Amino acid sequence: MAGPMGRMMAGTGPDHRSLDFKVSGRRLVAQFKPERLTIYVLLLCVVVSVGLSVVGPKILGKATDLVFAGIVGREMAPGETKEQVLQGMRDRGDGDMADMLRSTDFTPGEGIDFTAVGNVLLLALAVFTVAGLLMAVATRLVNRAVNRTMFRLREDVQSKLSRLPLSYFDKRQRGEVLSRATNDIDNIGQTLQQSMGQLINSVLTIIGVLAMMFWVSWILALVALVTVPLSFYIATRVGKRSQPHFVQQWRSTGKLNAHVEEMYTGHTLVKVFGRQDESAQQFAEQNDALYEAGFKAQFNSGIMQPLMMFVSNINYVLVAVVGGLRVASGSLSIGDVQAFIQYSRQFSMPLTQVASMANLVQSGVASAERIFELLDAEEQSADPVPGVRPEELRGRVALEGVSFRYDPEKPLIEDLSLTVEPGQTVAIVGPTGAGKTTLVNLLMRFYEVSGGRITLDGVDVATMSRDELRSGIGMVLQDTWLFGGTIAENIAYGASREVSRGEIEEAARAAHADRFVRTLPDGYDTVIDDEGAGVSAGEKQLITIARAFLSDPVILVLDEATSSVDTRTEVLIQKAMAKLAHGRTSFVIAHRLSTIRDADTILVMENGSIVEQGAHGELLAADGAYARLYKAQFAEAVAEVD
Repeated sequence: MAGPMGRMMAGTGPDHRSLDFKVSGRRLVAQFKPERLTIYVLLLCVVVSVGLSVVGPKILGKATDLVFAGIVGREMAPGETKEQVLQGMRDRGDGDMADMLRSTDFTPGEGIDFTAVGNVLLLALAVFTVAGLLMAVATRLVNRAVNRTMFRLREDVQSKLSRLPLSYFDKRQRGEVLSRATNDIDNIGQTLQQSMGQLINSVLTIIGVLAMMFWVSWILALVALVTVPLSFYIATRVGKRSQPHFVQQWRSTGKLNAHVEEMYTGHTLVKVFGRQDESAQQFAEQNDALYEAGFKAQFNSGIMQPLMMFVSNINYVLVAVVGGLRVASGSLSIGDVQAFIQYSRQFSMPLTQVASMANLVQSGVASAERIFELLDAEEQSADPVPGVRPEELRGRVALEGVSFRYDPEKPLIEDLSLTVEPGQTVAIVGPTGAGKTTLVNLLMRFYEVSGGRITLDGVDVATMSRDELRSGIGMVLQDTWLFGGTIAENIAYGASREVSRGEIEEAARAAHADRFVRTLPDGYDTVIDDEGAGVSAGEKQLITIARAFLSDPVILVLDEATSSVDTRTEVLIQKAMAKLAHGRTSFVIAHRLSTIRDADTILVMENGSIVEQGAHGELLAADGAYARLYKAQFAEAVAEVD
């Protein structure tokens, strides 16, 4: 996609290298270890159910033999034995008929024994009923095992996301990460729900039916097995062709979700700059990529079932021909042939089902690959146990020869040293990319320093737990973020303990947010969404500042805190900061130099280094980098007035 928006939205994304199918499959199976007892009971139910199911056709074959024997016996003259009747047929030159009836257990002169037939049918009904009930129990156990496993997998993913470094999310689109945590796990769950029980049942059915087929007639069993190699060849070939397309399908799904999520959250910006057509074009490109991958995956896997059905029909023809010849020779009874045809169907059906499940399995394993790729991602360094804590948090921060780089080949901060005494306000200014925000991220250990160290009240922050370190720091980000809920809940989010409504309102008053909140229909109970709909950008900024004030931190960090608010709100924030910064170490990052005139120290950064340091008046008098920035902004302000 051409144009600036195309470059912006495309994203770099991670390297999508496909994992080994067998490795991913084994790892997915290993997720069920905590469900061993459930799996054992499940297997027992399926084994008994399949055992009863494969006995059923033999029982029905017995019923067929009883009916056929009654029909034949009724046509024969009473008073003779079966052997006498057959010998008489041979004497009359009807040897073929005698051979065919040799395997039929009839009594001359006696008709159908309906009592015996009824008993056999009742037995068959009982067998199939118990088999069905056990399969229903097995299905319930499958649902339980899968749902509990997916519950744990979601927890693992959530826990992993909390342990990933900020750099992981910086390199990936948010929608793509969300797609892994939601769509891929859902797809794995659906795959297992639909295929796990069926796969176990099919495999055991194949084994049981094969045993019964050899018991009934080893010759017919060998005939039925002739087509098995062809079935496995088809399944293997189609499976190998489908897997890469399923992996690509879920990658494309993640990219499409990322684009939709970005377009939704930034819909106002898209309209402001008239980028609707470019956005629609990129959506079409992503949608086309998903269509192509999905079509190839489904076509390759979908063609398997008709091919397997064709092979099954060949199998039926072979069994019918050879079985008919065996009946004609008297080697098999009609009931045995009928039972064998049912076994042949029972044998080929699981093969077809296993083959048709290949698309589900391929899709599920493709999603599992993406989940395991996330779970295998490098985590942030572990917190020391136990972590070191300053005897008293006062807010003295020292950077001693700190170096940092995102790219090993491109240093961003080199040998930076700085000491901030408790209660001081330090302003950090400089052009974009100078390292202002990075400096604060290093202090809060969102990133780890490449060299040197940062200390808080004499303690190396690398020896402190992240939670302990950050509990003493209040931060207002450049991009305000509110959670779905009431305004009171959003303000209280900054506290590590239960807080009263009075404390919430006090923090809001300190941030000059109380006045506008009370003008809302429901006041502090006004519900807002995560986009902060219903409140202005400046009001959202005030809410986030109130949230930081409620945490009562030792250190305050404001990243572009007043860069997107009106003049009146900026004045209110400055007044609140002047009061609440007393006794706290404060870091203020801003491009608007008018907001930092009262800072104790102003750091001017260029290319990751501090090029100037001092108070506002001192830096203006020095007529250096800060003075140039200040004069440039003053000239812009004058030009806007003119």
